[in-house]
Amino acid sequence: MKTLDRLTTIELSALVQQAKTQAKQGQVADRIPQLAKANPGWFAVHICCESGKTISFGDTACVFPLMSVIKTFSLLYLLEHLGAEKVFGWVGMEPSDAPFNSLEQLITDRGYPRNPMINSGAITLAGKLPGRDASVRTLLFCQWLNQLAGCQLNLDKAMLASVRLTRSKANEAIANYLAETGHLENWETALDTYEQICCISGRVEDLALLGKLLAYESDCLSVQNRRIVNALMSTCGLYEASAQFAVKIGLPMKSGIGGGLIAIVPGEGAIACYSPPLDDIGNSVGAIAFVEVLAQELRLSIFG
Repeated sequence: MKTLDRLTTIELSALVQQAKTQAKQGQVADRIPQLAKANPGWFAVHICCESGKTISFGDTACVFPLMSVIKTFSLLYLLEHLGAEKVFGWVGMEPSDAPFNSLEQLITDRGYPRNPMINSGAITLAGKLPGRDASVRTLLFCQWLNQLAGCQLNLDKAMLASVRLTRSKANEAIANYLAETGHLENWETALDTYEQICCISGRVEDLALLGKLLAYESDCLSVQNRRIVNALMSTCGLYEASAQFAVKIGLPMKSGIGGGLIAIVPGEGAIACYSPPLDDIGNSVGAIAFVEVLAQELRLSIFG
């Protein structure tokens, strides 16, 4: 079996070309004006291997907002700071068969978010981040990630202004309902924090470095917390398509509407992709196509 760190640039190039063709079937997110400026042809890959080897290809200088990919790491942050018992008192662990911004599902569940990877769960957890206000919370969180992972993430202020200008009515309704049902103390601060952390931005290399935190053991993080996050990525990270891709690819993955995607190969490395065109669910078409063909080629599935 070929391992991740034996992948050559020539092989990578061929796989990227395949995935770029698939990406043409998607659409760049256009609800947020600043996101809509992304070139649909951009494609970048960065792979960090356990051996220390890194493999990079494509438009790797592109800076993009992590958007929902950040949910993975806000979960990790709170698990590390507050513990699993507290965190899962606030949000569940159940997969969702509804869209990521569904208010109807939250009402059905009486205000208890089904998991941390959908918006209701992530907004709830944003309301629990340490710090006196949204800006301080975002800064502390971003500094923690940069220090732990050795990456260079920053808050994209232009993206945040664009998000605020076109604030999602669905997210506002979710935050209001969470407050009404006693799951949030201050919905405005929680929503502001959520919007800010989604606008934390970096390059595909930064995303791969974050993925390394989940890929193998270190003295910095609890083994149990890593397992929890990887498990929830596998069952919930690609929204209602999560089960389908658990079968087809078999790796913990998380996507964001900014076009970023992280895939974890436990014990072996992290695969980060950036490709802006999305499918109807909100996942990057090209990034998933790339990881799928790579996982099949190298037999990376965690399910053997």
